[in-house]
Amino acid sequence: MRALLGLALAALTAATACGGKSARAGGRGPTYYESYDPRSLDPALSTDVPTGEMVTLAFDGLTRFDADGRLLPALADRWTAGPDGGGGGGGRRYVFHLRPGVKFHDGTPLTAAAVRASMLRVLSPATKGGRPWPLYPIAGAEAYAAGRAGDVSGITVLGDSSIAFTLSEPLAIFPKFLAMPVASVVPAPPPSGLAERPVGTGPWRFVAWQHDDYLVFARNPGYWGGAPASDTFAVRIIPEPLTRAAEFEAGRLSVIEVPFGETARWRRERPDQLVEKPALRVVYVALNNRRGPLRDPRVRQAINHAVNVPEILATVYGGRGVLAHGAIPPGLAGSDTTRRGYGYDPAAARALLAQAGYPDGIDLRLWRTGTNVELSRVAQAIQAQLAGVGVRVELVERDASSQREAARKGEADMVILDWWADYPDADNFLYPLFYSGSFGPGGNYAFYADPGTDSLILRARRTTDDTARTALYRRIDERVYRAAPWLYLWFPTDLWARRPELVGWDLPVIFNGQRWIGARVAPR
Repeated sequence: MRALLGLALAALTAATACGGKSARAGGRGPTYYESYDPRSLDPALSTDVPTGEMVTLAFDGLTRFDADGRLLPALADRWTAGPDGGGGGGGRRYVFHLRPGVKFHDGTPLTAAAVRASMLRVLSPATKGGRPWPLYPIAGAEAYAAGRAGDVSGITVLGDSSIAFTLSEPLAIFPKFLAMPVASVVPAPPPSGLAERPVGTGPWRFVAWQHDDYLVFARNPGYWGGAPASDTFAVRIIPEPLTRAAEFEAGRLSVIEVPFGETARWRRERPDQLVEKPALRVVYVALNNRRGPLRDPRVRQAINHAVNVPEILATVYGGRGVLAHGAIPPGLAGSDTTRRGYGYDPAAARALLAQAGYPDGIDLRLWRTGTNVELSRVAQAIQAQLAGVGVRVELVERDASSQREAARKGEADMVILDWWADYPDADNFLYPLFYSGSFGPGGNYAFYADPGTDSLILRARRTTDDTARTALYRRIDERVYRAAPWLYLWFPTDLWARRPELVGWDLPVIFNGQRWIGARVAPR
């Protein structure tokens, strides 16, 4: 199949050169990879990372993230917020002003009506299988999505070049929601077959998709942000980590996440090629706060004292992480890396269990999935260490979907998980994971409930001043940490390798923060 990709790229490069569109970049462009085939290329069906990354190549939203997770203008070159959208504070009505002269890949001009139609399409009950929740803060959106209303009152077109969103209640981070792939703008009406042949305004135009093998994109020469530096961009589907590593070493992939088992070797042999950044991700064990002994915070605190997290991080995860003394990753405002942690203290763990009325220990079940080899090994290490303080753990292994379903229904005592940011803000690690209204499917797998925490979370969401909101985030994180709804493990550090000939690429902290616009393969 690799030969087919090579032929496709060669033919595409020759065609663009003959058409006079290859003035700056000759030869092949960068080659990326996904671990499985994207679900779709339709933004409305963007529910996973491979789909979201591919949508980000071909489409734009009103806003976007850069590789460091900063929010930037995109199809909207500016916006105002306030009670009336005039910048007076309050964050309930936003007015976005569209960038002039933007066109879709088929030549159709971008209009505010197309933006509104795109949002309604995502929310429509006829759109099955998507994740429209980033648009739910808009007044009337949830009712429309549920089929209880015929329109969305909170989206108003203001001529051809402006659009207003009125929210059900103030939400300071709403512009970040519009940078998510699901909020990308498509032509109105959308062309048929959009899921297989996307037409957007993005930097890359779709060329080909050989399912479970590769995708090919070509530079959009009329891109509003400046045409990409390369003629082509290829994405290969390679599920097996060691196969990816071999392809990278052979020069057939431009970048690769370093396999965990290879961390030490790659650090030793390829230090100049490595790029490392704290990820917007947390690894933890959700402790079901509504089940048996885990209802007592002293038991949950004992579990935190009983596990030697630094040792597990070093031996199982190759040291690729920062110890978590809270839920907010260190790259986000509101994180406190100086907070005093529980620390490995088996004696303190036994004392807390005795105080809670369990001097002879307790029996619990820890759910894991065998598809994540590293986390499965972490679960084994946790089991062994908890046994030392009388916490007898049975490991329950299921496939990923069954594990998540058990967690969502509250059927698991403990479940080992990792949470990936949908948007780069501490709210994404507080509201879904600890707000009582997010029980189960919303992300609160610990079923942690505290009225004081709920109140602070809602207050933070309404606070438009960044400094004040950050202070609230720290306060919430501290309050939750002391209640120990989780066994806190670590924030992973992403470790990637880059081919020496690849220039203009940076490791993104958020999955849709790298669009490969400046990336090119330099002659060697």
